[in-house]
Amino acid sequence: MNDKQAQQRTGPEDRRTVERLVAAWLAETEEHDRAAAHEARTGWERGALSERAAQDLATWVTARITDTGFTEDEGPYVDGPVRITPSDKDTVHDWLRAQGHPV
Repeated sequence: MNDKQAQQRTGPEDRRTVERLVAAWLAETEEHDRAAAHEARTGWERGALSERAAQDLATWVTARITDTGFTEDEGPYVDGPVRITPSDKDTVHDWLRAQGHPV
């Protein structure tokens, strides 16, 4: 997907997904690295994540997929504070690309 396609895909529903997951990411980051969380929160509130924060978010959402789409017989459901599907991960990655971040 190129940058123009990513920008076209980031509508209001995608924005809600990003906001939901950024809130969870910031809360988790706050528990482990207050300085990084502060930097990321400041960037988020200004509407411009730093490159470091953007990469951390991209990695976090990939690592935290909780709903794999598999049934109990096919694979695990990962317990987490928020439900994150592979589609949610793609939405966050697309949003980051639309903001000019390489993912």
